[in-house]
Amino acid sequence: MRTIKVGLIGLGTVGGGVVEIFKNHREDFKRRAGVDIVLAAAADRNTVRFEQLGLDPAICTTDAFAVATDPNLDIVIELIGGTGVAHDVVIAALEAGNVVVTANKALMASAGQEVLGLAEAKGLDIRFEASVGGGIPIIEPLKHSLISNEISSVMGIVNGTTNYMLTRMTENGLDYDTALKEAQAKGFAEADPTADVDGFDAAAKIAILASIAFNSRVTIDQVYTEGIRSLAPSDIDYAKEIGYTVKLLAIARRTDEGIDIRVHPTMIPSGHPLASVSGVFNAIYVVGDFVGETMFFGEGAGAGAAASAVMGDVIEAARALDAGNTVIGCTCVDNLRIRPIDELQDRYYVRMVVHDRPGVLAATATAFAKHGVSVESLIQRSPGEADSAELVYVTHQASEASIREAFEEIRALDSVSEIAALIRVEDI
Repeated sequence: MRTIKVGLIGLGTVGGGVVEIFKNHREDFKRRAGVDIVLAAAADRNTVRFEQLGLDPAICTTDAFAVATDPNLDIVIELIGGTGVAHDVVIAALEAGNVVVTANKALMASAGQEVLGLAEAKGLDIRFEASVGGGIPIIEPLKHSLISNEISSVMGIVNGTTNYMLTRMTENGLDYDTALKEAQAKGFAEADPTADVDGFDAAAKIAILASIAFNSRVTIDQVYTEGIRSLAPSDIDYAKEIGYTVKLLAIARRTDEGIDIRVHPTMIPSGHPLASVSGVFNAIYVVGDFVGETMFFGEGAGAGAAASAVMGDVIEAARALDAGNTVIGCTCVDNLRIRPIDELQDRYYVRMVVHDRPGVLAATATAFAKHGVSVESLIQRSPGEADSAELVYVTHQASEASIREAFEEIRALDSVSEIAALIRVEDI
């Protein structure tokens, strides 16, 4: 039986989970994979982690590059994260002839073409299942099980922090600030939650999924991104009233004009399976021309889920090394156009605060009509303040550019205090 030697760089939460899997399942790997997979080297700047995880001091170092370039290793696992040192470590590992397994969504969403191209040139495998969806298998199904389909859309809830917050806001009436504090207290949100609540984490993940699904390179800077900071409890309540649920959705669609790709709060029908995904769970909804509609659901974060995906990649890479399989290189060859957000055709929920005067309703409706935006429904409510009212419009399908142009005219009206919310409505 061949022995496959693995080096692990980064012993944080996920790295600790990987070490535990090695301890608990090494003998199982022999039976399932037909190879003996050994943790032969580990690197972390925090030397306390070596003892905490019960690692043999002889395999431990603080030098990440010593592990990345070790000629005695077969596979290097990169769990540093980010696009700085992690990028250099992955490049060094590939240059040294080592297969790479990573959970680094930021790296793959920004420099995926570089690292995949280098891996292919070197005849090496690079696997990154854990970069999207935690423990949910999605990258391998897109690359293998669903490859006979033309994928028309990939969308989903891919950030557990914001999904937990929106669940609490929807089910328990919490406002944004209270939901964030609770998520931080439970360890679901970082002290600096920017990557999650502003949508950047989800943007990196949908860039990766779109690249694979549509065989065309998409980078994180090409993804239109909005977060959830501006969502008010009233918007969630209005959504319930009209039969919708608000989720931070990552959306990628193939269209005749190119790839429509974006992350933003979205109203989806409350009866859709994605609407029932609650707490820190993730779900990814894929539509193919022959398979039809499929949905992948599970825990999207946490040591166990991510470590499970990492080790799944390690086992598959070990099998491939043992069998001498040919590496599947980067398939992003179609070079499809990325559609700007102004070209989006969608329905819109708009909430505005106005002075409660005669003619305000007609003035706002006229502004929409002037720019080709047809109104489907209207709710008018008094928030309890004198001389003030809320107008809530839901439009028929319109272009994003037309909505923005109408907003410019509406904001100039003396009777309008503010346009308080704009949420896209997806009738999936």
